[in-house]
Amino acid sequence: MYLYNLTLQQPTGIVCAINGSFSGGKSQEIVVARGKVLDLLRPDDNGRIQTILSVEIFGSIRSLAQFRLTGAQKDYIVVGSDSGRIVILDYNKEKNVFDKIHQETFGKSGSRRIVPGQFIAIDPKGRAVMIGACEKQKLVYVLNRDTAARLTISSPLEAHKSHTLVYSICGVDCGFENPIFAAIELDYSEADLDSTGQAASEAQKHLTFYELDLGLNHVSRKWSEQVDNGANLLVTVPGGGDGPSGVLVCAENFVIYKNQGHQEVRAVIPRRADLPSERGVLIVSAAMHKLKSMFFFLLQTEYGDIFKVTLEHDGDRVSELKIKYFDTIPVTASMCVLKSGFLFAASEFGNHALYQFKAIGDDDDVEVSSATLEETQDGFKPVYFRPRRLKNLVRIDQVESLMPIMDMKVSNLFEEETPQIFTLCGRGPRSSLRILRTGLAVSEMAVSRLPGIPSAVWTVKKNVIDEFDAYIVVSFTNATLVLSIGETVEEVSDSGFLDTTPSLAVSLIGDDSLMQVHPNGIRHIREDGRINEWRTPGKRTIAKVGYNRLQVVIALSGGELIYFEVDVTGQLMEVEKHEMSGDVACLDIAPVPEGRQRSRFLAVGSYDKTIRILSLDPDDCMQALSVQSVSSAPESLLFLEVQASVGGEDGADHPASLFLNAGLQNGVLFRTVVDMVTGQLSDSRSRFLGLRAPMLFPIIVRGKRAMLCLSSRPWLGYIHQGHFLLTPLSYETLEYAASFSSDQCVEGVVAVAGEALRIFTIERLGETFNETVIPLRYTPRKFVLHPKRKLLVIVESDQGALTAEERESARKECFDATQAGENGTGSDPMENGGEDEDKDDALSDEHYGYPKTESDKWVSCIRVLDPRTGNTTCLLELQENEAAFSVCTVNFHDKEYGTLLAVGTAKGLQFLPRRTLTAGYIHIYRFVEDGRSLELLHKTQVEGVPLALCQFQGRLLAGIGPVLRLYDLGKRRLLRKCENKLFPNTIVSIHAYRDRIYVGDMQESFHYCKYRRDENQLYIFADDCVPRWLTASYHIDFDTMAGADKFGNVYFVRLSQDVSDEIEEDPTGGRIKWEQGKLNGAPNKVEEIVQFHVGDLITSLQKASLIPGGGECILYGTTMGSIGALHAFTSRDDVDFFSHLEMHLRQDHPPLCGRDHMAYRSAYFPVKDVIDGDLCEQYPTLPMDLQRKIADELDRTPGEILKKLEEVRNKII
Repeated sequence: MYLYNLTLQQPTGIVCAINGSFSGGKSQEIVVARGKVLDLLRPDDNGRIQTILSVEIFGSIRSLAQFRLTGAQKDYIVVGSDSGRIVILDYNKEKNVFDKIHQETFGKSGSRRIVPGQFIAIDPKGRAVMIGACEKQKLVYVLNRDTAARLTISSPLEAHKSHTLVYSICGVDCGFENPIFAAIELDYSEADLDSTGQAASEAQKHLTFYELDLGLNHVSRKWSEQVDNGANLLVTVPGGGDGPSGVLVCAENFVIYKNQGHQEVRAVIPRRADLPSERGVLIVSAAMHKLKSMFFFLLQTEYGDIFKVTLEHDGDRVSELKIKYFDTIPVTASMCVLKSGFLFAASEFGNHALYQFKAIGDDDDVEVSSATLEETQDGFKPVYFRPRRLKNLVRIDQVESLMPIMDMKVSNLFEEETPQIFTLCGRGPRSSLRILRTGLAVSEMAVSRLPGIPSAVWTVKKNVIDEFDAYIVVSFTNATLVLSIGETVEEVSDSGFLDTTPSLAVSLIGDDSLMQVHPNGIRHIREDGRINEWRTPGKRTIAKVGYNRLQVVIALSGGELIYFEVDVTGQLMEVEKHEMSGDVACLDIAPVPEGRQRSRFLAVGSYDKTIRILSLDPDDCMQALSVQSVSSAPESLLFLEVQASVGGEDGADHPASLFLNAGLQNGVLFRTVVDMVTGQLSDSRSRFLGLRAPMLFPIIVRGKRAMLCLSSRPWLGYIHQGHFLLTPLSYETLEYAASFSSDQCVEGVVAVAGEALRIFTIERLGETFNETVIPLRYTPRKFVLHPKRKLLVIVESDQGALTAEERESARKECFDATQAGENGTGSDPMENGGEDEDKDDALSDEHYGYPKTESDKWVSCIRVLDPRTGNTTCLLELQENEAAFSVCTVNFHDKEYGTLLAVGTAKGLQFLPRRTLTAGYIHIYRFVEDGRSLELLHKTQVEGVPLALCQFQGRLLAGIGPVLRLYDLGKRRLLRKCENKLFPNTIVSIHAYRDRIYVGDMQESFHYCKYRRDENQLYIFADDCVPRWLTASYHIDFDTMAGADKFGNVYFVRLSQDVSDEIEEDPTGGRIKWEQGKLNGAPNKVEEIVQFHVGDLITSLQKASLIPGGGECILYGTTMGSIGALHAFTSRDDVDFFSHLEMHLRQDHPPLCGRDHMAYRSAYFPVKDVIDGDLCEQYPTLPMDLQRKIADELDRTPGEILKKLEEVRNKII
């Protein structure tokens, strides 16, 4: 079995983000690392975030930093990854690619403790970079320019110190003196030697300054001083004339200013009033903003509160450090303050956001200062505040993020053409159920009813230089309606169009006149209002029409073609007639090339299932250039021109080319290349779009011509980053469409469907899925589909939070305290964070997070949800500190209750210092009120956490710790029927098929079991010889299981056929019973048939087909919020082709950040029988000469390779 791995949805979570001017000039961009993908984002003028470039780097990005050489105009990017190399990238604006400028190897690959890459610090003046490991090693590289102003990098200088852990490093701003780097370090050499643990408890963190002497080219430890053991983050303080220099040390509950030769200045971080006293406050992300005259820091705590930190300084002496409450936003992994007044917040979980500054926190708010620090017997006195609504920031855009996908199922609950993907995402109060559909999101601008059922719609400009359209023209069966576009859209009658007849085409012709083609003739409306009418000869009518800006061809009934051209004076002149053999089905003329006065090609589709290309040159007018026969009669034709480009916005080199697209009656879109010189057709591709014949319309997307295909659902064909993509739109069936442009909506589409006229825009190009979001209460753990009722049952649980009732009462208390404060002491109500309305703000939990409590407290709920309406029909909160972890539906033998719901819960579960719990339970619920509500039948106490439940032959299988147990339903509780205690650790998944049971162990991969009913025994007959930490599993067929482990690998195991047959044909059961394996293992072993390192922890596996009538593939969802597919090849030729393509790309196009592709995909186990589609898909983005070189080695043309890539992608999605 050979598989093709393809990422369908790029990772959406963000590990780290930096901002700067990477394309040079005034522009502000953000570079984000999404695990194994590097993205360049740019907020546009309206504050929407656009993805400019996205590159898969086949490695794991651990840290990012940006620097600028003195006097330069643009920033460079330094990447710390798992490649054991430091890589410096430069964004090339012309080609829209990241250029690798330097790549220096310093250690082994892989994320290791002592190989640098985890931390990067930059000298603020861009003269040196330090790259550090978690332990021992730190290297400093000197950055400089050569005579041609190119960036140079020195050999590395060591700043190692053995037996030392590093927590954070940063550059110290000391102007143009020798660069200094600061690090928080912990020396553990004594703790290692002391077996009593005394030295370990007394180990002390230090803040150390390392100086790079540029003259001696050498790094030395300059200064070291003790610092709080809770210190976790360093922030550079501006220096060299802009500020006092030094660093801010963020520690638990404190922010401390430190510098060499300066006493420390310490201030306490304000805490939330409802935070338990044993919980500290840590700073998790920081951003600095520097203006001409001042600077300030924004520091965010682990609870989401942002504080503004300012320093009162005189020269380089700091007299006071002030911390003031700024705002509360969801917890971020990185914050970036842009010079353009935006704050980009890369959330730790859930959607990322772009905020605009309304103010910079100069109003009164809770503020603490180092001057007012009070010391008591218990330490320093805390200061309290209450979070409030946003005051200084306002959110203007958000980027959807699925991170983390906790569970995923694929099912067609809505009975649409393609199934929907249901994912559980997020954490805590920001978690959600997201329903993903394949297709682009559409935002509807306007819908208006029309007086009848329209048959067609067009938009026209009055002049070729106009920016916006002037009229929308709608045709009915016996009339034409003209709407003028202004502030509003209203009907006009003075446009010159004939309104008593249906129209066949309406367009701008020449530079400034309009044309209307109706069944009896052509009406030509000049700019000054003069009207020329051309009438059809005799009783014949016009059947079809094809046109561009300067040429018109009409087909009369019976098959006669008449060709018109616009002459120099702007008149429409008849040029040529041509008789076809039969009726014409459709026509189209290619767009006029730049600088020409006519296009050369006319395409004519006939009912005899052919498409002919005719010439429109005066020399050989109406001569056939080529003929193409197709599988069904063509219904609609469209020429699509692709401009030549070298790099540029779509990031690929390709020559100009002309595509002819045909919508056939059998629902297939047929696409072929037209040779621009000879008119010959080649390289044809076809794709089934739907049950209706596709109608094709040109529209404008991102300023380029694209194609809208209307079949049983609308599709958009456009070029994105070098690929031609054909993607469905998530919208209803449309009949006819045209592009639309007005000052309110620059790039839209106007379409007719039924009696309505719709105007919409197409959102976020390049994305595969669009999503519907339904918010949840706690972190979702698992969910099941109720098959008959089409409902979802979700179990959610959170640790260290209060239950709903406790939260409500705490909120009441807090509200009363505020009231008392106002009346009793007459204090200003603004002190405690604002007005009363945010006390009953429904969104507050999602925004502020839940109040924290002790870690052994759990909250949990079971939710029944109707996905069609998004309504929760039943929500059961679990009481008494129980938390739900597993769920399944089960039909027991006695059909008394029908389908029941089993939920596995644990009471008082704690993980530290080791895993303990009060008790485990299995709850059995019955569905009442037509499945919309749950009623508890009984609950059964068990000795561990039931992490896996599964129905098996009318009974319930439960995995409780290392025990697999079979239960039957009793009146008061579940009854034990049979068990097997021989599993090594903890059972986390159970799949059943016929009488086989496939059990996944937390650390030991899969075990195959058989249940013998006559003996009532469970036997383990096969297991895996590789210890795997399972995170997801799926049953493929009788002998095969797919699994994923926590190191980011996906693998398939299969029991060999002869062993499988022996076990099935064993009549007495003696073979299974008496065979003993080695070392307590099972007698037989499964073998690995597929192995692949995805590079992301996979949380769920599903088998599904995402295209109507397509083959099934395995879908996986990951913690970073990406969705990928593994597609099985059906022919050996494809396997050979793609493995050779992958091999050539590995050699000629190594990954951007220096990781070896083969080594990355084999990070833990050698890659086996999987071809990396993500690498193959980088082929179109290569330079043209490299594309040709690879194609020659494969004995193909670049076009054929692109066709293969498109075909295999179309089989998946």
